[in-house]
Amino acid sequence: MDTKDNNTPDYAAFLVAARQLLGPRGLTQDAELIEPWLTDWRGVYTGAALAMASPGTVEEVAALVRLCAAHGVSLVPQGGNSGMSGGATPDTSGHQIILSLRRMHAIRTIDAEARQVTCEAGVILQNLHEAVAEQGLRFPLTLGGKGSATIGGLISTNAGGTQVLRHGTMRAQVLGLEAILADGSRFDALVPLKKDNRGFDLKQVLIGSEGTLGIITAATLQLAPAPAGRRVLWVGVASLQMARAFLLHCDAMAGMALEGFEIIPAYSLAAVLHHLPGSRAPLDTDHTWHVLVELVAGTETMAGLQDLAEQVLATAFEAGLIENATIAASESQAEAFWLLRESISAAERARGPAVQHDVSVAVEQMPAFIDTVAPRVESAFPGTKVIAYGHLGDGNVHLHVLSPAGSVQGEWQKTTGKKISALIYDCVAEWGGSISAEHGIGQAKLAELARLTDPVRLGMMRAVKHALDPGNILNPGKLVPLAPDQAKP
Repeated sequence: MDTKDNNTPDYAAFLVAARQLLGPRGLTQDAELIEPWLTDWRGVYTGAALAMASPGTVEEVAALVRLCAAHGVSLVPQGGNSGMSGGATPDTSGHQIILSLRRMHAIRTIDAEARQVTCEAGVILQNLHEAVAEQGLRFPLTLGGKGSATIGGLISTNAGGTQVLRHGTMRAQVLGLEAILADGSRFDALVPLKKDNRGFDLKQVLIGSEGTLGIITAATLQLAPAPAGRRVLWVGVASLQMARAFLLHCDAMAGMALEGFEIIPAYSLAAVLHHLPGSRAPLDTDHTWHVLVELVAGTETMAGLQDLAEQVLATAFEAGLIENATIAASESQAEAFWLLRESISAAERARGPAVQHDVSVAVEQMPAFIDTVAPRVESAFPGTKVIAYGHLGDGNVHLHVLSPAGSVQGEWQKTTGKKISALIYDCVAEWGGSISAEHGIGQAKLAELARLTDPVRLGMMRAVKHALDPGNILNPGKLVPLAPDQAKP
């Protein structure tokens, strides 16, 4: 290792070598260019960086990682910087490299017959959607940040989104993977094999590892046929228990046609209507909870999709499961329904300070979990408001706690907000759930992961990290809590 002494890397020597490797386009120390990438999307974490590297090829990524390993310089992989847990933000030392993969945005191949696409890590999700749509296909994962989120980031955090109910998380979409490991070697498993029994499924180890085990540079992804059409339903229900019963009803009647099932509380809908210009409530009646349902059909079943949607609602009314409902009359109205759901986070931010929790429990327990935890938190912290929304069908909700009026942004989250989060995560642990359902651990939940996770699981995570990244140069301080006897990097 090239260092000034036994502990301090020679950063000047590293930068000289990195400039020679990447050139002016691939490495910058320009503060104005780097500044937008130093703060996470939520504005909670701000770090500093020695430089920002933007390699254009997998070979350059490999060479850069080898250079970092030789000099003892750590790096922080970053895609669209749209993460929710501070996992792509450097620390405050100013000694880490931001590794941006946004220049690596090629869609290498689309195999329409096999329904597969191979693309680089910097491809933006929305661009991928548009590219495969031209082939009559779709990539069945979407989320509100699709205009900035990159494929590498989505894989690194095992992203979910609104179509998990039918298609699963990012893990289910990844057929093959290419990544650079901490020593600069290239893990090449891009070719998808239906059956491969050569031991561990190593690509699955890298998926969801938040850049702590390897740098994902490309992936082969599963595609699905583009639906011939869809029907989007907005439904009012009296309680979460009724929403759950309605979900089971939809699943029984619609089967594979059921693609999305999202719950929205009355409070969140009102906040969005206030925040979003020109928006309007889908129903002319008030309801404690709202449900957004999407049904899709292929060419062979498209003719019966409208009848199916109407039958689902009619039989639900007869069974007393729902209070009111409407079916979007056009594609533009369907998009307007979904925009209401996707605007909840923005409306919440406009309202004032809040702490957000992305949690999961067993699917069948989610209504009882929310009904139990929400009053417990509001009682323990007077003046707060708990809202829960999201993916009821897969046991994952966004459980947010809004601060009392007059709370100071930033200050409240760091004081009372931390106590609230600890209580919520304690509740999640009591119910046997997960403190991170789809947004990752990053640095936001690192301490809570160490506090609440089974020591055996923690030990396995640390062992894998040490085996693949013994120098701890890949995104240190994220995802994997250090053992008590380990020195910080």
